[in-house]
Amino acid sequence: MTYTEAVEYILSVPKFTKKNEMKNTIELLERLGRPEREMKVIHVAGTNGKGSVCAFLSTMLVKAGKQTGLFTSPHLVKINERFQINSVPVGDEEFLAAYEEVWEAVEAMQRDGFAHPTYFELLFAMAMVLFRKKQMEYVVLETGLGGRLDATNMVEKPLITVITSISLDHTEILGDTIEKIAFEKAGIIKPGVSVVYDGRCREAEKVILARAEELHSPAFGLHEEMYEILANTEKSIDFSLDCGYYEHTKVTVPYLAHYQVINSALALLAMDVLDRKREIPIGMRVQAIGETAWQGRMETVLPGVVFDGGHNADGIREFVRTVQRVQEEQPVTLLFSAVMEKNYEKMIETICRETALSHVTVTEIPGDRNVPAGKLAEIFRRYTTAPVEAVPGISKAFSKALEKKGSGMLFCAGSLYLVGELKALLARQTGGDLDDQL
Repeated sequence: MTYTEAVEYILSVPKFTKKNEMKNTIELLERLGRPEREMKVIHVAGTNGKGSVCAFLSTMLVKAGKQTGLFTSPHLVKINERFQINSVPVGDEEFLAAYEEVWEAVEAMQRDGFAHPTYFELLFAMAMVLFRKKQMEYVVLETGLGGRLDATNMVEKPLITVITSISLDHTEILGDTIEKIAFEKAGIIKPGVSVVYDGRCREAEKVILARAEELHSPAFGLHEEMYEILANTEKSIDFSLDCGYYEHTKVTVPYLAHYQVINSALALLAMDVLDRKREIPIGMRVQAIGETAWQGRMETVLPGVVFDGGHNADGIREFVRTVQRVQEEQPVTLLFSAVMEKNYEKMIETICRETALSHVTVTEIPGDRNVPAGKLAEIFRRYTTAPVEAVPGISKAFSKALEKKGSGMLFCAGSLYLVGELKALLARQTGGDLDDQL
């Protein structure tokens, strides 16, 4: 078995299938020796922002010298991105060794009549094996979909649970109201374990607090009065955080989107609850926030070029909020694509109604989930008077959008799959290192 063969097999497992029963995931972990029990786990769920919160928390721990594993999804370019050891994706040999150990357990399970693990269950099991092999002290763990029935919820007693912003997404699976979705996310709360949550949505907060009270779990909410934005640049936002340990603390988050203020503040609040003895001093925590790199979430990849993977209603609202601020000072060009299962017409309508774009280029993502560029262009023309150009090939579309950008800003948005294709394109063009161009 080679690394390439392992990746090809994993990718052949359907991503969007019915979940196995929980006992199936437990059986897999049992056969692997319950590796998750050997590490201190920080468990994070939510609709938007959970990957960013995980990244901020992981960076703080790594900066403090803690051996830290990070498991997130999805990946943008290479599947190894999902498994990080002290902020570095695992190597191909390490990936393959973990796959082979998990695959041996899977084969034994199937012989005994258990179901084959889902795509996400395979990856989660590999993460736990990887982190055990590397003797990680801490693991920052992002849920896949939901929380209550998620494979990651096999962790019995995490150090702390964190619930990020909650909005309507995956409603066909998680429910069609904020309250129903919040119930699924709150399923990661464990008896007596503190939960830190985004408290800006009252409907979600009510559900989270009820579950926390039922389980006697201390609950700490982040509310709008606890932070204040001080200044913005094209690459970062300065804000003041005033809660717990952070009395009027100035924080710089290295992104231009307001939602990363929320995510970084939530991570800082979680660290304050987790690190009651304050072994990680405030200066180190704040410095780590400023050094956190998280791909595809309002990420400035070149001067005046931003990639954002927001792909649901809440993500698009936050995208619009950022564009509105930017367009006050310079023209904005948009490169857009989407996958078929998303409500892309509503996304387009919201963007066009709420922003003043100077030019739009639409493209399409390879694969059977793509929406043709021509169809996206037709929809844009219904809602905007800005010039709209359909360019099916992503490389050519990016070049066209860069031409139209001029001295303004180019936002590439609509799908994490688009961001992944663009990241791979830039890596090929620059040898994988963009730092010299920023």
